Amino acid sequence: MEKKTVWGVGTPRTLRAHWCMHELDLGYERRPIGSRDGGNLTPEYTRLNPSQKIPTLQDGGLVVSESAAIVNYVTTRYGAGKDMQPPADPAERARYDMWCFFCMMELDADTLYVIRRHADLHSIYGDAPNAVEAAKECFVHQAAAATVRLGSGPYVMGTRFTGADILLTTCLTGAKRREIPLPEPLNRYLELTTSREPYRQALQANQPPVSP
Repeated sequence: MEKKTVWGVGTPRTLRAHWCMHELDLGYERRPIGSRDGGNLTPEYTRLNPSQKIPTLQDGGLVVSESAAIVNYVTTRYGAGKDMQPPADPAERARYDMWCFFCMMELDADTLYVIRRHADLHSIYGDAPNAVEAAKECFVHQAAAATVRLGSGPYVMGTRFTGADILLTTCLTGAKRREIPLPEPLNRYLELTTSREPYRQALQANQPPVSP
């Protein structure tokens, strides 16, 4: 099997890459660079990922960036034995893709990342309290929509845990860290997904190095 390397630690997006690797029991090298420590700016890393963002996956000669793309590549290529491959049926695949794009756009980019930029990183990107509050309100609205779509679950695609659950869980835990209220069904969903042993293993793998 080709050598695998995951570059990046310390963020919800890097956690997604580590989590899917642990779900599938895939051995890999961990390169613990952060988004603010300069490791993402080195010539070596820039050759792999010109955007200088984390995470990035190397699988042999293949290089994949963007956390959702990594999750979907890994589960598509290696997920059969764990029943984690995305659906083959076009209608079910459309539902799976809908969840993935919903998580990445409505929950991550359009809301959580606005909060991160203008609250957590306000010294870099500037204070924008109105934008932060609007993003929180938007997340609450979209979380309500996710509750309706999830239904009785227990997972996004029903009884089967998939990569879409990795994406949704990492968005919801990001909201909880910022004390954004979630509907009770999503709190129960989080209890289920975050109780998985591979999630705990991924949390450990995603820890940045301890400074001397």
